[in-house]
Amino acid sequence: MDIIAQLTSEFHLQSWQVENVVKLIDEGNTIPFIARYRKEAHGTLDDQVLREISERLEYLRNLDKRREEVRSSIEGQEKLTDEISDALSKAVTLAEIEDIYRPFRPKRRTRASIAREKGLEPLAQIIFEQSPNSREPLSLAQPFLDPEKGVVTAEEALKGALDIIAEDLSDDANIRRRLRNLFTVCGVVHSKAAKEEDSVYAPYYDFSIPVEKIAGYQVLAIDRGEREDFLKVDVTLDRPRAMKVISSVALKNTGSPCTPAVQEAGEDAYDRLIEPSIEREIRSALTERAAAAAIKVFSTNLRQLLLQPPVKGKVALGLDPGYRTGCKVAVVDATGRVLDTGVIYITHSEAQKEQAKVTLRRLIEKHGVEIIAIGNGTASKETEIFTAELLKSIDRKVSYMVVSEAGASVYSASKLAAEEFPQFDVSLRSAVSIARRLQDPLAELVKIDPKAIGVGQYQHDMPKKELDNALGGVVEDCVNAVGVDLNTASPSLLARVSGVNSTVAKNIVIYREENGAYPSRAAIKKVPKLGAKAFEQCAGFLRVPESKNVLDHTGVHPESYEAAKALLTLCGYSLQEVSDGAIGALQERIDAIGEEEAAKRLGIGVPTLRDIAKELLRPGRDPRDELPPPLLRTDIMDMKDLKPGMELKGTVRNVIDFGAFVDIGVHQDGLVHISQIANRRLSHPSEVLKVGDVITVWVLSVDVAKNRISLTMKKPAEQTAG
Repeated sequence: MDIIAQLTSEFHLQSWQVENVVKLIDEGNTIPFIARYRKEAHGTLDDQVLREISERLEYLRNLDKRREEVRSSIEGQEKLTDEISDALSKAVTLAEIEDIYRPFRPKRRTRASIAREKGLEPLAQIIFEQSPNSREPLSLAQPFLDPEKGVVTAEEALKGALDIIAEDLSDDANIRRRLRNLFTVCGVVHSKAAKEEDSVYAPYYDFSIPVEKIAGYQVLAIDRGEREDFLKVDVTLDRPRAMKVISSVALKNTGSPCTPAVQEAGEDAYDRLIEPSIEREIRSALTERAAAAAIKVFSTNLRQLLLQPPVKGKVALGLDPGYRTGCKVAVVDATGRVLDTGVIYITHSEAQKEQAKVTLRRLIEKHGVEIIAIGNGTASKETEIFTAELLKSIDRKVSYMVVSEAGASVYSASKLAAEEFPQFDVSLRSAVSIARRLQDPLAELVKIDPKAIGVGQYQHDMPKKELDNALGGVVEDCVNAVGVDLNTASPSLLARVSGVNSTVAKNIVIYREENGAYPSRAAIKKVPKLGAKAFEQCAGFLRVPESKNVLDHTGVHPESYEAAKALLTLCGYSLQEVSDGAIGALQERIDAIGEEEAAKRLGIGVPTLRDIAKELLRPGRDPRDELPPPLLRTDIMDMKDLKPGMELKGTVRNVIDFGAFVDIGVHQDGLVHISQIANRRLSHPSEVLKVGDVITVWVLSVDVAKNRISLTMKKPAEQTAG
């Protein structure tokens, strides 16, 4: 296979783009580095497309490897023909290659292999030929009787021959391909209850849907229901239609006395061998497709969550709610440094509740707290009500936000948290993490296994390797898109920087602790195990605000420092003016020269020129600052206060296949079904919504008993009109 041509076609790119991307990947460059600092080589493709190309490249290379393994195996059996070799060369999926290999794959003992051992293969060939002048099959079987081999009667000989024919038909790549396609287009998925017991799988207790129409979340729900013994599932195909496919290959001469026997073998092949096998393949393909789609949704949600705008420059108070053990409290300064901790009890007696108010007022006044982060776990509702009441009695402006504490307990009990906060117990570490999540979601969430962050669906059912690779790639892309402060970043954050592994990340921190703050980017070259290649990959993503060289504050790569200085000179500016923020007319001066002419004079490409200019205009900029700020609250509503038609502001917490969950400030998230998102048909909610979006919604219905809230994004007037 010409992999470059294949990728060029699949991604609708120019061949030079694909060739350069493959070359850069093979040279050991990371995706974030290629995306940001090699734009001229690939035509400014973004990191997500580059990652998809990288994954597809790996698949196609593995496909070629398997193709050659199969070719060698068949050749080793001296059965490789030009026809088989050509079919292997043209195969574009692993399933096609395995279909071709199927007749040649070493098999466990089967009814057909036992029949072959008894010398019945020639009989099977004679019957399968279906000569019009042939005798009856039982008559043909007489010469093959051999009591020593266990063939005593003509009926036994015929049965063995038909077993051979059935297996040969089931191994036919053409038949399997056509039936697989037929199952995909015309098959039906059925599920029914496996036991009389109510469960979350009740919608699937009597469920049927065409294979081509089943949604990914339905596949994953059915799979889990089957694993938990609540459902029985099968995929069916109209049998006469399937038999037509087999007959078109197997039946050669309807006038032959042998044709009915071959027909019988074909039916046996379908019922016993082909249908169960292809049903498993279809189920597996549906699960694989559903998992891939779920991983994509999870990845999208994770990317949006990690890139939530930080609440900068504010002292935060984190509350980790709890009943019996109380509500854990942690105050952190604007940089995330822990200032104070404690425990309050707000769900016990009134006296303890009043004491809790006194304690929080004291902490708020003492440390100048401006924002409160409340974890959304157990006792969150009571904690939110308590906080809203407290804020009414405080003169200074303090607001709060309920944040997801998904993964906080996992992090708090981890070795990483113990190293970071050896002086605190597990519950207090969680309160610190909750406060920091509001201050800087990215810096805090990178410490947690992405699977535990809770913005996906059925994440625990996903194939671990694929999920870990996808989510790891998202975290890496987000960290590098934002950049990392070399002198404050944790080992967890540094380990996600392009070209830096966990060992080097720890060495960077150890060196910083032993030698003080890094004075420049170049200073990290002294870090043990950080070689020239690693420096090339990571340097542009590290920020050193303490450096005297303002370029170290930016996303300009050290390899482009000379070009940046030359650009400033060309436009009549100096580095000092960059530091002073006095180069506001830089872009106008570049435009006056012409981007292509300026790039030519500097010996760089236009994309690099644009990136350098953007960084010089705003040194140390955080791309997250350009996003709408998070929705902070000062009061809470009760779910009972909600009425149909009520207009509310909410924050999107999770986007899934069938809708989005929105926090509207009543503790229980409401669901906006996909049909209620827009006045047009959507293939997926992510076309309109993303995690963190602040949106206007209207209440459709409220079920207090079941804790369910239905919302719509369509204005009531629009609903009426529709």
